[in-house]
Amino acid sequence: MFPDIRDYQILFLSVFLILGIGTRDWTLRPELILIAIATCLVTQWILSLFISHWSLVTTTANDNKLTFNFRSSLITALGLSLLLRADHWTTMVLAATTAISSKFIFKIGDKHFFNPANFGIISALSLTSDAWVSPGQWGDEWWYGLLFFGTGGMILQKVGRWDTTAAFLSAYSLLEAVRNIWLGWTWDVYLHRLMSGSLILFALFMVTDPRSIPNAPIGRIIWAVCIAIFTFILRNYFFLSTAVFWALFVLAPLTVFLDIIWFSPRFFWQQEN
Repeated sequence: MFPDIRDYQILFLSVFLILGIGTRDWTLRPELILIAIATCLVTQWILSLFISHWSLVTTTANDNKLTFNFRSSLITALGLSLLLRADHWTTMVLAATTAISSKFIFKIGDKHFFNPANFGIISALSLTSDAWVSPGQWGDEWWYGLLFFGTGGMILQKVGRWDTTAAFLSAYSLLEAVRNIWLGWTWDVYLHRLMSGSLILFALFMVTDPRSIPNAPIGRIIWAVCIAIFTFILRNYFFLSTAVFWALFVLAPLTVFLDIIWFSPRFFWQQEN
């Protein structure tokens, strides 16, 4: 129905946001959602304009033109709205600005290696005192998992990144199973730790961003397993409730090295606009 798979992602994330507000009684403030969207779009436009102008100044080519990637920035804004909470609007502006800026600053060639929304979340958590993430905001109701797997699975099938989600969830669930057996806990504890809506949302929509993860299948699998291991360590030994976000942030630069070791063509969306 849509010409670009990102349109589906925008639709699904918007539905999640509406569903969360309506069924989970989140402490979401509509004005902060609007601020996140506006800041992401404006920052994307300004930086795109700057890059386009700089290209005209430094080259003699006549085919340089401004490209405004509104889909990418809107997806980042929706991701921030779903996961990040703040008391002040300035915190959301900081998160949105750093999220979009990371795509232009931290890149090798034409590829950025930080997930923008994740970078914005970590920036807000690190640089402010009023930002937080609630990993348990979705609860552990089974129908949320079905919804996420259904919508996320459709997108992953289109972009061919099921291997990343499968590697991350398989490695993480295996580590949690070993720990559960070692501690002698019942299996309902194990299922409770895995059936987290936020964990599934992360595995389907954040750790699979095709523009910032390794290009080669073997690289993606190794990368996802490393994130799963680091998440397990941070969650169970350092007791970080935001372990998945820190693990993705710290290991994001590993993408650069994996792309060098296992070369594969870079991913492109159907429409780069």
